Amino acid sequence: MRNEGLRRLMNAIKTGGGEARFVGGCVRDALLGRAVGDVDFACNLSPAKTAEILTKAGLKVVPTGIDHGTITAVVEHKGYEITALRRDVETDGRHAKVVYTDDWQEDAARRDFTFNALYVDADGKIYDYFDGRADLAEGHVRFIGKAQARIKEDVLRILRFFRFHAWFGRGDPDGDGLAACHELAGLIPGLSVERIWREISKLLAAENPLPSWKLMKEQGVLEPFLAEADHLNRLEALLIAEQKYDIATSSLVRLAALLPKDVTSVTTLTQRLKLSNREAEKVQELAGLPDRLHGRLDPVPFRRALYEYGEEPARDAALLLAADEPGVDLEPALAEVAVWERPIFPLQGQDILKLGVPAGPEVGNILRALEEWWAGQDFRPGKAECLGEIARRRNHA
Repeated sequence: MRNEGLRRLMNAIKTGGGEARFVGGCVRDALLGRAVGDVDFACNLSPAKTAEILTKAGLKVVPTGIDHGTITAVVEHKGYEITALRRDVETDGRHAKVVYTDDWQEDAARRDFTFNALYVDADGKIYDYFDGRADLAEGHVRFIGKAQARIKEDVLRILRFFRFHAWFGRGDPDGDGLAACHELAGLIPGLSVERIWREISKLLAAENPLPSWKLMKEQGVLEPFLAEADHLNRLEALLIAEQKYDIATSSLVRLAALLPKDVTSVTTLTQRLKLSNREAEKVQELAGLPDRLHGRLDPVPFRRALYEYGEEPARDAALLLAADEPGVDLEPALAEVAVWERPIFPLQGQDILKLGVPAGPEVGNILRALEEWWAGQDFRPGKAECLGEIARRRNHA
């Protein structure tokens, strides 16, 4: 936020008769001493006027969200969103109709939580219209204004309440906010599942998402879309294993811990949440992979899991296994991951052809069957032994 390029941007807007301030998450995280991710600006000029000023100053401007009052300024090859001050004139629980304003407090009043409505100007002065700084220091996630009204403007704020409590909250949650989330949880099915999953994924990425997840379950928030994600003891055990072995897993692994160990049920859920193909495959793998380790971390089944699924899925499955069996020792498995080099299957298609097998699907069938046998032998057999196994099988066919 002290970047010279950003100062150039803010000074250009000031020279043009406006003001730009840092806003939202970047201010919140900077005040907490956390790493700042995206840097966003609010500006008291219209998007068109802001774009005109920045273009004259030699900065590239892209109208990325112009319909919502947002443009993107490119500074030193990086994009920064600049959004005009706005106030809501109409909302439907998903979208808001807004008009531009030059009143900073009006803009702050339309934001969700007090500590997300903090602004910082070019001189480092903090503007705090709703005591957000005090709430941030106290770990108090509080809606701006009436919680019910703010949720009805955008129902996603129910999930954001629990997500921000997971990341920044301390102690008991805000009573008014919690009551409003419980009262209006029935509105959640009106949200797109993509928006729901983005929030849930961010919540699960918190250092300890368990207290917020318990709250969501108690308040009926999970019921409309994730009722089966109620294996809280397993998530707790996974978090303990992560801490013990100093391994941070992903939101997908933590989701897998919350779900039943049933691939069919998990597949149905991934379809309901419209997870990406990669995400769905990951969660589905983790639904069944721990049991593939035969309930323990013997070297042979674990190396086979490494070979078939890769290092990260096998490691994650081992952590989930440790969540199911808290007494299991992961050290040998994690040591195996650290030095693992994937062995190379010694046969190729041409080796099968040389045996007189005609080109066609049978070549692939033989290779797959032999690779399965070879992996079951802990990858020890060489080429000659593999060919000998083929001959043995053909003789007994």
